Amino acid sequence: MRWDNLTEDSEHSRADAALFGADAVTTRTFDTPEFRGITFHEVRARSIINRVPAVSRMSFQWTVNPYRGCSHACVYCFARKTHSYLDLDTGLGFDSQIVVKINAPELLRRQLGSRRWQGEHIAMGTNVDCYQRAEGRYRLMPGIISALRDHANPFSILTKGTLILRDLDLIKQAAEVTDVGISVSVGFTDQELWRTVEPGTPAPERRLEVVRTFGEHGIGCGVLMAPVIPFLSDQPAQLRAAVRAIAASGATSVTPLVLHLRPGAREWFMAWLEQHHPHLVPRYQRLYAEGSYAPKWYQRRITRQVHELAEEYGIGPSRAQTPRRIRPPEPAEPPTSEPTQLSLI
Repeated sequence: MRWDNLTEDSEHSRADAALFGADAVTTRTFDTPEFRGITFHEVRARSIINRVPAVSRMSFQWTVNPYRGCSHACVYCFARKTHSYLDLDTGLGFDSQIVVKINAPELLRRQLGSRRWQGEHIAMGTNVDCYQRAEGRYRLMPGIISALRDHANPFSILTKGTLILRDLDLIKQAAEVTDVGISVSVGFTDQELWRTVEPGTPAPERRLEVVRTFGEHGIGCGVLMAPVIPFLSDQPAQLRAAVRAIAASGATSVTPLVLHLRPGAREWFMAWLEQHHPHLVPRYQRLYAEGSYAPKWYQRRITRQVHELAEEYGIGPSRAQTPRRIRPPEPAEPPTSEPTQLSLI
C-alpha cells in the first residue's frame, strides 16, 4: 500500500501537498457485525479543506472529506478511482478499506481560524459519504459541524446516511448563525434494485424519513435524485413513484442526475451489470460510447420528466443543496407589572 507522497483527491483534482506520511497510519479491524470484513486505516491528515478546480462543473469551491473509501458499496460510485492512488483495489477494496482522518475536527478548526481562510462555503459528502457506517464509531462529524458553527462558516452536507439525524441539534445550532444546506440522495425507490446496487446504504424510505425529520425541525431538505440508472430506474412509472415519495417526504427540491461512469467506477459497474443484467451490457456500451456521461439528449429527457413530475406534486425543480438559515428566536418580551391573559386561539 502506498502512503508516502499521496495527495488529497476529491472527485475533482489532486492537491499539491502530501496528505499524510506512512508513519502516521494505524490499521484496525473490529469484530462486530456492522464492521465485519472492513479494515480501517487511521491517519493524521495534514490538510482537510480541499480546493475544487475552477474547471469543475461543481457550484462550490471547497470540500471537506473525513473519509476515503465507503462502506455504502454503491456499485456506481464515481469516487472509486481515488483508491487506486493508495494502490488499493477500486472494487471490493473501496467498499472495505476505509481511510479515516482521525484529526479532521481539530485540523478543520485550526484551518478555519487561519487568517488566510475567507469563510467560504464548504461542501461535504460530495466525494464519499461522511455519514457512512464508520462515522458511527469514529464520530468525526460532530466536531466538524461544531467547528463550522463556532466560526459561522456556511456549509452543506449531501448524504445517503440516516446517521445524520444524530447531529440534528448541532446542525440546527449552526443554521442559526450561518447558511446550512442539507440534501439527501435518493435516486429511486425500487427495493430490489436498491438491495443490489446500493447494498450498504439505508433503504430509500429511511432516507426520506431524514428529509421529513429535518423539515419538521425547520430545516428545508432537498433531494438529489441520483443516480437515475438507464434502463433500470428510468421508466415513467419508476420516475413517478420516486418523485411522489420525495414529495410526500416534504422535500424542498428534487434535482435529477443521470448515472455517469468514470474510470474506476465504470469497470466495477459494468462487471455488476454483466452479472445481474447481461442483456443490458450492449445498450450501455452504446449509450456511454462517447465517454463517462450519457448523451445530452438522454439527460435532458430525464430532467424534463422529473421536473414535470415535481411540478405536478408541488415541489418544482430547484437547485440541490440550497442553503437554509434558521431564524433565531425572537427575544422574550419584558415582564409587565400586571399579569396578561394568554390566548390559545
